[in-house]
Amino acid sequence: MSTEIPTREQLVRRISELRPSLRDKAGWAEENRRLHDDTIDALADAGVFKLRTPKRYGGFEADTATLLDVAAEMGRADGSTAWTAAVYWIPTWMASQFPDEVQDEVFSTPDVRVCGTLSPTAMATPADGGVVINGKWGFISGAHHAHWQEVIAVLVGGEGEPYPIMALVPMSDLLIVDDWHTSGLKGTGSVSTVAKEVFVPQARIMPLPAMLQGQYASVRNADAPIYRAPLLPVASASSVGSVLGMGNAAKEFFLKRLPNRKITYTAYESQREAPLTHLQVASASLKLDAAEFHGKRLTSLVDTKSVDGTSWKLEERAQARADMGAVCALVKEAVDIFSTASGGSSIYTDVPMQRIQRDVQAVNLHALMHPDTNTELYGRVLCGLEPNTLYF
Repeated sequence: MSTEIPTREQLVRRISELRPSLRDKAGWAEENRRLHDDTIDALADAGVFKLRTPKRYGGFEADTATLLDVAAEMGRADGSTAWTAAVYWIPTWMASQFPDEVQDEVFSTPDVRVCGTLSPTAMATPADGGVVINGKWGFISGAHHAHWQEVIAVLVGGEGEPYPIMALVPMSDLLIVDDWHTSGLKGTGSVSTVAKEVFVPQARIMPLPAMLQGQYASVRNADAPIYRAPLLPVASASSVGSVLGMGNAAKEFFLKRLPNRKITYTAYESQREAPLTHLQVASASLKLDAAEFHGKRLTSLVDTKSVDGTSWKLEERAQARADMGAVCALVKEAVDIFSTASGGSSIYTDVPMQRIQRDVQAVNLHALMHPDTNTELYGRVLCGLEPNTLYF
């Protein structure tokens, strides 16, 4: 299959044109704890779900710099929309590392959406021609609208010691547990999913350590630059754009309300006349600038090494996660400033600032995004120690 591949600028423009409708649906998504079907359809029409799909299936094979810009534009509209789209990109990329015949099955669905996790919270036992999986996974963003889920399970009962495997499972084989009652990223529909005696054929199974170490099974994707990088740097670079977009949205909404706001119980009839406001806006904006630097350094590292095919050093892998953590921390600091400066009226649910703050807080608590965890890992490697995690 051949398709015309839009440029990065064209993709961003498509999302920019969708921004009003995405914002209109943000309240519905919060209330219903999932994205609106119209939002999914609009993103599909814009090509968002094709960005990490192989070209032979009509995909765009976009680099991570494109992911950053597209996700940032979505994040300006709605954090849950941007987060869900970015999460789909990562398991879709993983699916592209499976054997080619498996990809033929997965990508036979137009605009296929693959959700997933890296948590090994299920068990697998050997069966004739594959394995049987039982277990439950939490925080499965976009599960309601996904066609497949990438799952992790610990294989026991075979030869040798138990070890984690990664498998691709149709959503029709899983149960959805509607347990997504949260304070942030409410619209992502990050529910739990359950496998009960689910059989997975051997072709749709890969050892998780092999995936983490870049030992991929696809033959036809082996020479495509975007499929050469290690999983964790790819996941890091795929995630940061949504966070940058949330930070830019906070700045945009703050400045939009600024001219008509006074500082209650003071002589300032306009908040923008107060020196404190000048310091707040400048400080928050500089933090967003710094966050953008870390995001672009991360995507540049991933894209450059993907093209030239050079091996990854431990320090580069650690830096990738550290850059992701820095984006999260800096955007949170900026959003906290804008939120603090927004006054009591900003706590009303029809004012986007409160939702942005809650969404950014939720991102910072994510196990792989957490700034403290990522900064410690980077420092550990810089100090000459081995990483204390497989997710590297």
